[in-house]
This record gives sequence, structure tokens and C-alpha cells, in this order.
Amino acid sequence: MRDEGPLTTLPSDLQRELEAVLGVSALTVRPLGSSFGASLLRVTAGDGTYALKWATGGAPAAMLAAEAHGLRALAATGAVRVPAIVAWLAPDAHAPTALLTEWLDSAGAPLDPATLGAQLAALHRHTAPAFGLEADNFIGGTPQLNAWQPTWPAFFRTQRLLPQLTRAEAAGLLVASRRRAIERVVARLDDLLAVSGAPSLIHGDLWGGNVVASPGGRPALIDPAVSYSHREAEVAFTELFGGFAPRFYTAYTAAWPLEPAYAARRPIYNLYHALNHLNLFGASYLALVDEQLEQIGV
Repeated sequence: MRDEGPLTTLPSDLQRELEAVLGVSALTVRPLGSSFGASLLRVTAGDGTYALKWATGGAPAAMLAAEAHGLRALAATGAVRVPAIVAWLAPDAHAPTALLTEWLDSAGAPLDPATLGAQLAALHRHTAPAFGLEADNFIGGTPQLNAWQPTWPAFFRTQRLLPQLTRAEAAGLLVASRRRAIERVVARLDDLLAVSGAPSLIHGDLWGGNVVASPGGRPALIDPAVSYSHREAEVAFTELFGGFAPRFYTAYTAAWPLEPAYAARRPIYNLYHALNHLNLFGASYLALVDEQLEQIGV
């Protein structure tokens, strides 16, 4: 996390609540941009520095609530480092929704990819009796369904691929031939995803930008989209856009080897993320969708 941008101000009601939570009479606030409708800021109060996200309602506020839930779920495992929640200010008639967390700064220490790999394998050891989560959340700015399902193919079909397919169709982003190819994948998931393994708690949106270095270079995960899914889906997404060093994979597989057939399933998992990027950012991601379909062989 970096300090950048000019000084700014917060809504007065939000500032008063944060000052009360932190026990200070003044805050210094610098904007860091926005994320799907939520404002991102760096807050300095006394000797402390914090990261703040806030929104005034609707989907951005719901995304903050989901993020707070995901951070708590990951922190509870003790397997991975996440920013500690300092305050969660739930929405009401008078104040915005706000998530205040610790500010993570490595002080120049490089992130250790091997530690990240080993810690991710440890996270995936945390399991549940079924695939899903007690609440829906978001993947980027897209609603992500998490209704419990007894099998991995059923979960990936009903809670992952079909909602993205429906969204892309409604937006007119899929020609008939591409839609039929995706439907063929969906119809074959019982065979294509016939893989053993209990549902693992996954971060869910693990690309390079959601890994930061905390003090000492210890890896920390931000912006989760958690669920109990198959761990292969998490590893697959780390390979879609790169950004993870070979030492990460060496450490992960040393802690928990992947099945030999994982490589054949990887594009099925990444079809979900390709469709999500198509729905979020438009037709420039059609090539990525087609790349996954070609690798699947439909």
C-alpha cells in the first residue's frame, strides 16, 4: 500500500465516527482512487496509519460488507495474513458504510513468494462439508453466488459459470456459437470436474494485485472473494494473468501436490474469470474467453 494523492476531506458524519473509534480529534486523509464505486483512502490519526474504504449505499456498500466478511474468514484460519479490521461502520440512515483496516507497509522488504505458496496450501486445508458459503459476495464488481451445493460440479455449474453466462447474454456480449460452446462446457461439468477433494476455503480473487507485502516482507492478501471451493480453482487463477513466481508454485506443491490432471481442468476454472472480466470490462476480453474454450476443447 502506497501513500499518494493530495489531502482530501471525508463526509462530516463519517469523520466524526472515525475520530470516535480512533480516539482522536483530527484525521489526515489522502485519496487513493476508487474501486467499483467505493472510495479508497489513506488515513493518518495520531501515530497510526490506516486504509479506509467507504461508500454511500447500494452495491458498493454491499461489496464492503462482503469484503469485511471475507477478511474475517481468512483471518480466523491463522493460515494467511490479511489486514486487521480496525472498524466496521455498518450503514444506517445517517452515515456511509466504511471499512477501516490497518495500513500494511513492508518498509522495502521484498515479498517472499515461497512463503505465500506454503501459506496458501495451509489455507486450503480449512474445509467445509459442502461447496459454497453462508453468504453471497462479489468477484470484483460482479455479484458472486455461494449457495451450498453437495458436489463441486454442481457448485461450479450453478454458482459460477451459469450466472456469468446469463449476465454476458443479457449484455449482448456473446454470439450464438460462443454461447453454445460455453453451454457444452456447462453440460459436461460432471465429467470434466470429476476430481476428488473436500471443499477448501479459498481467497477467490487471487491475482498479483491482491497480494501485498506486510512488515518484514510477509505476504498479505487483500480484497477477498471467499468461498469453500476446490483448491484447484484458486491455483488456476494465479496462472491466468501471471504475477506469481516459480517459487510460489514450488512451495505450494511441496506442501500439497496437485493431481496430474489439474492442467486439463485449469481452463475450465479460468473460463469463469474470463467471463467475469468480459462482463466487467467488455468485449476486449472475448479473446480470453475463446482461449479458455479452445484449451478445454469444446
